[in-house]
Amino acid sequence: MSENENDSFRDKNVKEKIAIIIGITLLIIFAMGFVFGLYFFGLAGIFKLLGVQYDSIWSLLLFVIIMFIVSGIFEIFAKLIFMLSVRNITEKTTVLIVRIMIEFTLNWLVLFTVDEFMSSITLSAKTEIIIALLITVIEIVFDDDKDEDDDEKDEDEKNDEDE
Repeated sequence: MSENENDSFRDKNVKEKIAIIIGITLLIIFAMGFVFGLYFFGLAGIFKLLGVQYDSIWSLLLFVIIMFIVSGIFEIFAKLIFMLSVRNITEKTTVLIVRIMIEFTLNWLVLFTVDEFMSSITLSAKTEIIIALLITVIEIVFDDDKDEDDDEKDEDEKNDEDE
C-alpha cells in the first residue's frame, strides 16, 4: 500500500476533505431517500389495496413525511418503554409479545395522529389497525434479523473467551 492511502483525515488537503464530506453526505442522503421511498411506495401500495382515498399524490407525500417525523419522535419513547418493561423478563416469547404490543400501539398512535391532522387523507379505524399491524410485523422481522446477528456475535465472543 502506498503511504497516501493510510493518511488520516487531518492529513488530507482541503480538496480531499471537501470531497470526503460531500461523498459521505451524498451517501447519507441516498440512504435516507431509499428508506423514505420504501415507506412512500409501501404506503401507497397498502392504501391502494385497502381502498384508502386521498386527494392527490402530494397529500400522500405530506402524509408520509409527517408520519416519518412523528414516528421518529415516538420511537424514542417506545424504545425507553420497551427497555424498562422487559429488563426483568427472561422468557423470549414474553419479550416478543411485549414488543409487539408496544410497537403496534406506537404505530397505531402515529397513524391516528397524522390522520387526524390531515383532512386530505381519511383512514378508517379498521384500516389504521391493519396498517399499524403490518408496519409492526415488518419492523420486528427486520429488527429480529439484526438481533439474531448480535446474538451470534455474542455467542462467538463467549466461545472465544472459553477457549
